Amino acid sequence: MRWKLILIIFICLNFILCASSQKKIEDARNNDPQYQYNMGLFYLNEGVVDEAIRYLKRALELNPRYDLALYALGLSYSMNGNLEESVRYLQDCLKINPTLTDAHNALGAIYQEMGRLDEAEKEFRIAISDENYKAKDNSYYNLARIYLTKGNLNEALNHVEMALGVNGRMVMAHNLRGIIYEGLNDFAKAIDSYKRALETLREDAREKDVDINFNLAVAYFKNNEFEKAKEIFVKILARVIEPARKAEIEQYLKLIK
Repeated sequence: MRWKLILIIFICLNFILCASSQKKIEDARNNDPQYQYNMGLFYLNEGVVDEAIRYLKRALELNPRYDLALYALGLSYSMNGNLEESVRYLQDCLKINPTLTDAHNALGAIYQEMGRLDEAEKEFRIAISDENYKAKDNSYYNLARIYLTKGNLNEALNHVEMALGVNGRMVMAHNLRGIIYEGLNDFAKAIDSYKRALETLREDAREKDVDINFNLAVAYFKNNEFEKAKEIFVKILARVIEPARKAEIEQYLKLIK
């Protein structure tokens, strides 16, 4: 029986040691800003924003000057729709590290969403002035959107071309270029841009993309190519969910008849 007692004592001691070791690991993680930041990024990438914020705030409690945690919190709050908090964290990030170009670009995007276009333009211009920045296509694209909103179509076209010069497969930029050409009443070039946007999509996604197909059909209509417009309108009508868009397509089809 003695060996059984020794075995029981050994097993109990092993459990105690394991529990003690596990607590040490948990304590170490709870006090490690890098671990908290990494967990925050994991949840942010998974779209679990509240958990991301919880971990990122803990990282900041441990290191208030953790610029990347501030940046990630700015992104997290933007995903939550809390743009004021997003701006605050991104601004704090840039006070600590003004060379973090991704934060300038993100702050510009938030300002743009809030209608603060002049401030947005300033941040995007800082981003594109960084020779080493790898995502200039986004900044050029967003600048093009700002100029389109302001009615400066030539500047909008200039910047969307710059975006495509950096990333020729940027679907949104091809689509935006089509919208700009429509505004310039150059419907042939608008059609070409929308077609390029669709060609850049995966083959299985081309017919499913309602918005670009709709834009292409409208451009055909404006260019008096009514049969081509009708063919696309008929194809996408069954896939349209929004009542207003459906009514718009039906109106175009009535005009074509």
